[in-house]
Amino acid sequence: MDIKPFSKPLVSIIPKHVTMEHSVEMNTLSQILEKLRLKGKDNELKITDHGKMQSQAGKIYKPEDLTIVKTYRFEGDSDPADNSVLYLVEDKEKTIGFILDAYGIYSDNAGPSFDDFLKKIPTENRDEQELFS
Repeated sequence: MDIKPFSKPLVSIIPKHVTMEHSVEMNTLSQILEKLRLKGKDNELKITDHGKMQSQAGKIYKPEDLTIVKTYRFEGDSDPADNSVLYLVEDKEKTIGFILDAYGIYSDNAGPSFDDFLKKIPTENRDEQELFS
């Protein structure tokens, strides 16, 4: 079997709008949580026993009261328990908060009510600059 090398350099197949000089900033969970805290957007929502989300201030939300505006996934290098997902949510009053969960069996949210609630929240992906400005 005769294998021929590429006839064009690999760099030429990279779209012109993509450059190697502009790398994406990698964020850790603690960096994102600190950004939220500094912007006064560190209001964590947690699932209640009644299957609704509750803010630290005690406000109760139904799925239709929230929109997921950004999702971050974090994966640990060696420990599956370090895998988590952070949902930035906005309520009808334009208040930003967050929902934090671990993946799979490491989830703090046992039972189907948490997953069912999340699936019902509308999603729109916003730019990070818009959220943290």
